[in-house]
Amino acid sequence: MMRIIPLGGLGEIGLNMMVFESDGSSFIVDAGLMFPEDYMLGVDYVIPDMSYIKENKSKILGIVLTHAHEDHIGALPYLLKVVNVPIFGTPFTLGVVRHKLEEQGLLQSAALYEISPREKLKLGDFELDFIRVSHSAADGVGMAIKTPFGLVVHTGDFKISHSSIDGMTTDVSKFAQCGQEGVLALLSDSTNVEKEGYTISEQEVGETLIRIATGRKGRIIIGLFASSITRIQQVVDIAAQLNRKIVFNGRSIETSVNIAKNLGYIRVPAGMEIDVDQVSEFADDEIVIVTTGSQGEPMAALARMSSGNHKQIKIKKEDTVILSSKFIPGNEKAIAKIINDLYRRGADVIYEKISAIHVSGHAFQEELKLMINLTRPKYFIPIHGEYRHLILHSRLAEQVGISKENVLLAENGQVIEFDENRGSVGDSVITGRVLIDGKGVGDVGRSVLKERRDLSEDGIVVVNMALDEETGIVVYGPEIVSRGFVFETETGHLLEDAKCIILEVIEEVGPEVPGRVDKIRSKIQVALRKHFSFTIRRRPIILPLILEV
Repeated sequence: MMRIIPLGGLGEIGLNMMVFESDGSSFIVDAGLMFPEDYMLGVDYVIPDMSYIKENKSKILGIVLTHAHEDHIGALPYLLKVVNVPIFGTPFTLGVVRHKLEEQGLLQSAALYEISPREKLKLGDFELDFIRVSHSAADGVGMAIKTPFGLVVHTGDFKISHSSIDGMTTDVSKFAQCGQEGVLALLSDSTNVEKEGYTISEQEVGETLIRIATGRKGRIIIGLFASSITRIQQVVDIAAQLNRKIVFNGRSIETSVNIAKNLGYIRVPAGMEIDVDQVSEFADDEIVIVTTGSQGEPMAALARMSSGNHKQIKIKKEDTVILSSKFIPGNEKAIAKIINDLYRRGADVIYEKISAIHVSGHAFQEELKLMINLTRPKYFIPIHGEYRHLILHSRLAEQVGISKENVLLAENGQVIEFDENRGSVGDSVITGRVLIDGKGVGDVGRSVLKERRDLSEDGIVVVNMALDEETGIVVYGPEIVSRGFVFETETGHLLEDAKCIILEVIEEVGPEVPGRVDKIRSKIQVALRKHFSFTIRRRPIILPLILEV
C-alpha cells in the first residue's frame, strides 16, 4: 500500500506539509508555517503538529521543498529538530533555507542538496522527477513521483503562463508527457479556484508599473514580497530605463536580492544600486526604493516610513508609493492604516484595488482545468486551500471529466491510500497546530489563549493582603491594583466597595477553618466577579495574593 498523509495545508492557507509513504520508506514534501489568526494573541506563528513524523522518523529518507515561501519552508527548523534527514530543493529555495537555518544555528548540521527541473531523485520506493512551474517565488517546482502503484503528480504552487520575463514558465510539455505515460493521481493547487479565467501576465504588470513611474517628480517607493524575484527584476529594469538609482531596503528583501544576485536571477547594472544612507545625496526624481511591508507588518520598513519612524527615509509630497502585492486576507486593516498614513504625509499611493500592479502566483480556473486535461489523472486530490477551495476544485475536476468517486477529498490528518485496485480516503493520524511564542514551542494552548483574551478584553484585578497566622486578623490590606480594568481615579468607589466585600469574606471564614487561605482566595474571586459583573458589566481576571505572617 502507498499512502499520502497531509499534515497541513488541506483546509487552510499555509502549514503545507505532506508525507508520502510506502511499506519500506517515506519522504516529506514541504514544511510550512502559518501566521497567527486574530484570536491567537501574542503568538508569533503556527506550525503543523509533527507527532506522526516523530513516531515514524526511522522510515523518512528526505525532505523535498517545492519553493521558498514561508508557508512551505517556515517550519523547517522545527522539523529538523524532529528528524534530521537530507533536504532537497532548487538553488534559490536552498539559498533562502541556508539563511533561515544559519539564523537558528542549524546550518552546520543540515544536509542540503540542490535539485533541478527534469532531474530525477531516488528516495527508497519512490523516484521523483522535478518539473519547472511558474509561481510568484523564483525556482518553483512540481514533481512527478513514481510509486509502487503508479505515477503521482504534485503541482506545487503554480500558474500556467506561456510567457515569462525570467524564463521560468511552467513546463506544460512535461506535465503532458506525464499524462501520456498515465497518471494515477493529480495533487493540484486550489488557492485561486474561485477566480475565473486566466492569471494576467507579468508583462502586463510591468507595462502598468512603467506607465505609473514615467513622469513622476518625486521618489518611487515600491513595496512587495521579498520572494518576488521576477517583480524585483522588473523594477530594476524600469529604474534603469528612467535613469534612476535603486535602493533595496528591509532585511528580508536585502537577503532575497543578495541570494538572487549570487545565482544570477537578478541583474543590476554597475553603479546603479546605492545604499539607503546615500538617498539624500540624489534628487528625488533619481531614486527608486524597493522595500518590505506591503502587508502592513508593524516593524517592516514601509510601516516605519508611514509612521515617520524610519531613520533614513521620510515620506514627503510628490513621493509615489506602489504596493505591488495582493492584500492577504486578515491584513486588510493593517494595510489600510499604512495607506492612510502615507496619504497623510503627502504621498500618492497606488495599490491592487485601483490598478493592476500585481499578478497572482496561483492558477485561475482555466489553468486548473488545463492542468487536469494535461495530466488526465485517474484520481484527483485538491490540495493547498481552505475547505471551500477544496470543494470547488473537486467540482471543477468533475466538470472536466473526473468521475465523482475518483475525486478524493481529504483534510489534514486523513490518510489517502492506494493499492493495486483503488484509491480511497482511509483512517486519520494525529495532526493539528502547534503555536510558537518566542522560544516556546507548543507551550501556549487554548487555556493560555483564553486567559490572554480575557486580559485583553476586561483586564486584571490583583488583591494584595496579609493575615496574622494565629489570629486571622488582617495586618495588611486589602490593597487592590487593577490593570486594563478601570481608571481608579474615575471609579474609586467601585474599588472601595470591593474592599468592603473582601473584608466581609474574611469575617465569614474564621481562623479555625482548615485551609482557610485557599477558601478565602476562592470566595474573593467569586464575590468580586459578581460585584464587577453587576455594577459595571465587566469580568476581569481576579488574582488574590494572600500571605499568612
